[in-house]
Amino acid sequence: MTSTLKCVCVSIVLVIFGLNIAHADDWPEFRGKGRLGVWHERGIVQDFPADGLKTVWRKPVKAGYAGPAVADGRVFVTDWEPTQGMRGIERALALDEVTGETLWSQQWEANYAGVMWEVGPGATPTVDEDRVYVLGRTGVLSALTVDTGELLWRKSYAEDYSVDRMTWGFDWGFASAPLVDGERLICFVGGPKDARVVAFNKLTGEEIWRALPSEADLGVAQPIIIEAGGARQLIVWNPDEVASLDPVTGEVYWRQPYTVGGAMTVAVPVQVGTQLFFSTFYDGPMMLTLNQDRPGATLAWKGSSNSEIRTEGLHAVLATPIIDGGYIYGICSYGQLRCLNADTGERIWETQEATVERRRWTSGFMVKNGNRVFINNDRGELIIAHLSPAGYEEISRVPLITPTSPPGNRRELRNVSWVHPAYANKHIYTRNDEEIIALSLDSADYE
Repeated sequence: MTSTLKCVCVSIVLVIFGLNIAHADDWPEFRGKGRLGVWHERGIVQDFPADGLKTVWRKPVKAGYAGPAVADGRVFVTDWEPTQGMRGIERALALDEVTGETLWSQQWEANYAGVMWEVGPGATPTVDEDRVYVLGRTGVLSALTVDTGELLWRKSYAEDYSVDRMTWGFDWGFASAPLVDGERLICFVGGPKDARVVAFNKLTGEEIWRALPSEADLGVAQPIIIEAGGARQLIVWNPDEVASLDPVTGEVYWRQPYTVGGAMTVAVPVQVGTQLFFSTFYDGPMMLTLNQDRPGATLAWKGSSNSEIRTEGLHAVLATPIIDGGYIYGICSYGQLRCLNADTGERIWETQEATVERRRWTSGFMVKNGNRVFINNDRGELIIAHLSPAGYEEISRVPLITPTSPPGNRRELRNVSWVHPAYANKHIYTRNDEEIIALSLDSADYE
């Protein structure tokens, strides 16, 4: 074989191998890359086998709401174990993606006094190249190396930014996962002297900029970046307003009032084109129209109900809605999966089938995969469904994980599963307060 022919053959092999690799997706942060809740992989099971999904591995962990992140062959997860009263130890763990073997752990002390639903950390780790950023429930932010867990730098929101959680009306603790943007690590801190949002140098931890006053509750929203009006915009959802900032400088582009009861800024804002949608438990939905020629927004429509029971629109608890083909699909305050017209907010249909139980805070999480939606409800089940203006079409359902977290109200199964899974490399990774598991969703494993 000539050297030229050898080069051609090697190139073909590399191209084929590269194409195969391109079909594999990591899940490096909350709701996957870009926080979009979209899983791009193919070759996924069309329906679930009658005897359930294949367990690749399971590993004991302690308590936590924070879902895992998966990147470069590692699974990152955080947990918490009480030691005396409300004092305890938070940990960050790195596990081998294939075997579940513990690669390293890093821990720090935490005092959960005053925290509501004190079941461990609530922020999914954020992976960026050779670093992983983890945020504890009491505001301890750590930058760690992905290979050894070495501590690169650490911030305590209480010590470094004088954050006093006890002054807020609702203390959910900190659950806003850090966001990497270029050289910056953008975090919702909530400190005085306009430190509601802080951008740190992701390598050193030095402050780059701070923005917005923080006299009111911080809430539990996730920072996201959108593109609209010819600019990249950092969306900051507070319990009293939505603000758009320049992610490079912290300069405020625009602000929109939006009062949120109970500081429940949980569901992630969803952008489709010029539409930017919000939904919350008490105060329902709000749709903004984004300017196309400059950063700005106007109110398109808003729900009129501030009741968790009398809900004409969508009052989301945990589940970030999906907007597809001009329709909004989301899970409402008592577990009703609903479809709304995205242009008007008019309700098209609702069903209780996905979540089963009509109780306060019944919910789940939804992720798109092609023309299907994967839903993990808080009963610990995984569902494949088609969602369309015509209605809810369930394809398959399977037990996923045992619910272990107390819901704060009566439930049929007593406990709930309020964890957003990671969908990575044709597997699903999720956890409860006792274990983290890896299950195969690769269709080749069920042939």
